[in-house]
Amino acid sequence: MNKNKFIEAINTSYTFKGESLIIGSAILGDDYDTQSQIKLPLKTLNRHGLIAGATGTGKTKSLQVLTEGLANAGVPVLVMDMKGDLSGLGAAGTLNPIIEKRAQQIGINWQPQAFPLEFLTISDEPGTKLKATVSEYGPLLLGKILELNDSQCGVLSMIFKFCDDHGLALLDLKDLKSVIKYIQEDGKEAFSKEYGFVHSNSAGTILRSIISLEQQDGDKIFCEPSFEIEDLMQINDNNVGIINVLRLTDMQSRTSLFSTFMLCLLAEIFQKMPEQGDADKPKLVIFIDEAHLVFKNASKNLIDQLEMTVKLIRSKGVGLFFVTQSPDDIPSAILGQLGTKIQHSLRAFTANDRKAIKAASENYPISEFYKVNELITEMGIGEALVTTLDEKGRPTELAHTLMTPPRSRMDVLSPAEITRIVKQSELVDKYNQDLDRESAYEILTNRMNAHEIETSTRNLEKESMQKPARSNEKSTFEQILKSPVTNTIVRELARGLLGVLGLKSTTTHARSRRR
Repeated sequence: MNKNKFIEAINTSYTFKGESLIIGSAILGDDYDTQSQIKLPLKTLNRHGLIAGATGTGKTKSLQVLTEGLANAGVPVLVMDMKGDLSGLGAAGTLNPIIEKRAQQIGINWQPQAFPLEFLTISDEPGTKLKATVSEYGPLLLGKILELNDSQCGVLSMIFKFCDDHGLALLDLKDLKSVIKYIQEDGKEAFSKEYGFVHSNSAGTILRSIISLEQQDGDKIFCEPSFEIEDLMQINDNNVGIINVLRLTDMQSRTSLFSTFMLCLLAEIFQKMPEQGDADKPKLVIFIDEAHLVFKNASKNLIDQLEMTVKLIRSKGVGLFFVTQSPDDIPSAILGQLGTKIQHSLRAFTANDRKAIKAASENYPISEFYKVNELITEMGIGEALVTTLDEKGRPTELAHTLMTPPRSRMDVLSPAEITRIVKQSELVDKYNQDLDRESAYEILTNRMNAHEIETSTRNLEKESMQKPARSNEKSTFEQILKSPVTNTIVRELARGLLGVLGLKSTTTHARSRRR
């Protein structure tokens, strides 16, 4: 191959006017010393991206390199850490012969560096707790978490409307449970007249789903204080963007909760952040590791919402990078929106694997320098096929790239190191507190208690009014004796007795006279 032609094509395609990140150098065949650096322009990183590759091919390290480069460029980052192996960003790496050789091949001055971290959590992991109220999720997203059908989601929407109309704040799950109980008991008649009848089966299904969510500790993210998305976009005194590590190692079995939480977070970012237009760099970049878990068993509505979010959120200056094993893990409608692609090696063990590899190779620009469908299975660890968008939005030349080694630790932090970082966090002090202001639960509990007391009082008054009437009533025997019928019988008996006695007396007197 014409090496000069290759170098010229790569250098022309990857030279940008604005600021960029060096992520490696181009490889041509077996030649690793082309000294043609592969860069990503900051200006187009809000056009989203994909990092894909089989397990053990280096995609997590590529995520680490991009995160470091963004942070050094003053761009805050949010990384969703499913495996727990991104905490090493908080400690400096260690130089070794492999790193030294690779740095020479790429043409960079490698220096170890630790980066400022904030640990975040939506479970029991150490860090700042990300919380939001039930109202902020809304009936649609909450219905997805609870895995409700369309009819049950409709009931949930009516409940939210009822709460909005009557000033009942839905902050946590006990608020929602108390409202469902209320409209099935004391408030059933009033609710039915105004909003429609709610079948007990639907209400029961929603309640059971809420209880199931509570058993998964899902109630820990439905409370106050709500996390403010501005706190994701911090820059330290050295103008280094803060890396927010959302630890999700215990969420892999709760993908519905995680994916809906992510969608709620993206929706809030989209709603609250102003339009940015064409800027020199993003305001925030989000990396979603193990992205296949987000789309696993996701409904069409959820996919549609994610697609719309991906399309629109870039105008807010926010970039999304999905990290997964195969491009097939990402729905095609979303995959088509990803401007930057970093494809590590794929493995062909089965016929289905070969079909997937052929499909994956067609996601990349045609190259006169590589046979992509063959190269995609032959790359070594820490190598990737890279293409991005230049500053005019055009795809760059596809480049087989020797990836830059991370400057931070390529291993996890110890529990003691994580604890130290968490203790220094101002966000922990701000958000790791329990607030329970008056909301639907307290209002309806007081209302139902007052109704119960009122009903009990009314019953007691009724009983107290009835007791004197009972005390003045005659006994059954007395009533029989004083009844008109009894009087008649007694009178007739008396008359008969007197008659008998009178007849006997007269007869006796006559006999004595005859004598």
